[in-house]
Amino acid sequence: MLKRAFDIISSLIVLVLISPLMIPIMILLRLTGEGKVFYIQQRVGKSGKNFGLFKFATMLENSPNLAGGDVTAGSDPRVLPVGRVLRKTKINEIPQLLNIFLGDISVVGPRPLTPRTFGFYPESIQVQIRDLKPGLTGIGSIVFRDEESVLANSPKPHLQCYQEDIAPYKGELEVWYKKNYSFKLDILLIFLTAWAIFFPKSNLHLKLFKDLPKSKTLSLSA
Repeated sequence: MLKRAFDIISSLIVLVLISPLMIPIMILLRLTGEGKVFYIQQRVGKSGKNFGLFKFATMLENSPNLAGGDVTAGSDPRVLPVGRVLRKTKINEIPQLLNIFLGDISVVGPRPLTPRTFGFYPESIQVQIRDLKPGLTGIGSIVFRDEESVLANSPKPHLQCYQEDIAPYKGELEVWYKKNYSFKLDILLIFLTAWAIFFPKSNLHLKLFKDLPKSKTLSLSA
């Protein structure tokens, strides 16, 4: 109850406060690129039920059917010019506050994935996190805050890198969150998310969480 109450109150307050920012962005998107403002993508929610995740339109509308599918890497040609700025600053995620208010996701939780990328999680991890409500941010989002660069710098094809390296480790991080869940942890992860936006190279999460699982294949800041 506390978590849901926090989700409703915080999302509503932030939506009101940032509405002056959202309106100019919506106008800019309408006048540039393909003229689309929002993009709704199917993601896997709690109990494995799909829902529509709101985002600002930052990529070509037909992107899922082009090379790369639903995995986006740095310098992806499908990303629109304005979209690059929105994605870099994470502003493209703002419309997901509507998903929080509606109850599709929480402020903090495992990042909601598309049905295909959720399927890249090992089965044992899928079973453990399927009963969690996804979140706007979380430990997986913090550690993989620059996931597109990880994909771009990998010698493997993007999809192979995601399936073999990113998904298994991200899944371990989400399981860690489930095992250590508390409202206090949620507040700390919100703080770390804001910290990472202003100090993207910071490893503060490593100092705070000594027991985070380590990646066996990736050289990351965790």
